[in-house]
Amino acid sequence: MGKDVEAGATEFSARDYHDPPPAPLIDPEELGKWSFYRAIIAEFIATLLFLYITVLTVIGYSSENAADQCGGVGILGIAWAFGGMIFILVYCTAGISGGHINPAVTFGLFLARKVSLVRAILYMVAQCLGAICGCGLVKAFQKSLYVRYGGGANTLNGDYSKGTGLAAEIIGTFVLVYTVFSATDPKRNARDSHVPVLAPLPIGFAVFMVHLATIPITGTGINPARSFGAAVIYGKDKPWDDQWIFWVGPFIGAAIAAIYHQFILRAGAIKALGSFRSSSY
Repeated sequence: MGKDVEAGATEFSARDYHDPPPAPLIDPEELGKWSFYRAIIAEFIATLLFLYITVLTVIGYSSENAADQCGGVGILGIAWAFGGMIFILVYCTAGISGGHINPAVTFGLFLARKVSLVRAILYMVAQCLGAICGCGLVKAFQKSLYVRYGGGANTLNGDYSKGTGLAAEIIGTFVLVYTVFSATDPKRNARDSHVPVLAPLPIGFAVFMVHLATIPITGTGINPARSFGAAVIYGKDKPWDDQWIFWVGPFIGAAIAAIYHQFILRAGAIKALGSFRSSSY
């Protein structure tokens, strides 16, 4: 029995691992590939579906809760809707576009040199357009309820300061993007190959947990496209007054997560320094 365990451990530790090369800042070759445009379409459709299902859930809860204080799915149900949709859509699109569905995730991966600048920009555009279309579908199907119950737009709760709202978005997005880096780390996959990990599952759970914590504060953005699309279609002043929180916060959180994972956990700074020193001799 002991020999079996020892042999298994040797087998897992012997698996080769190589860091993938960093993505170029600008990659002209990808512009001529159908896979590049297919990935952009996948991000558009995934974000559309994400906003359609989640905003419908929010509107449905608000409608039922207005009639019966004990009715509707509650905050727990809303959190499950957001986390569950991310799990489903990341699972469906990970092999096509990477399953970002969020400009903050795309920004973090860009800072870590996982995607090129052109791909990052076009992903963000596709995500924002998808969010607008998703919210537009909800308004088209349930216009009266959509307008009456706030259109699922993110706004800062009046009981909290703007600083608190910004901090909530920074920390929430950090949790999400840090989970994305950890769940998709190729080094982890090579080292722990004997432990099956379905990457979309922890990512979806991260979204779920963050929503539980921050819905009472900001309605939970952690996704600039989600906040932007809802604000565009709802068209009221309050979501636009608070819109900066839902862009600045997530981008700062994503940047911190990228730096923490790449340069501290993965010791990127030390590796770069060691490479510089070795090339100096």
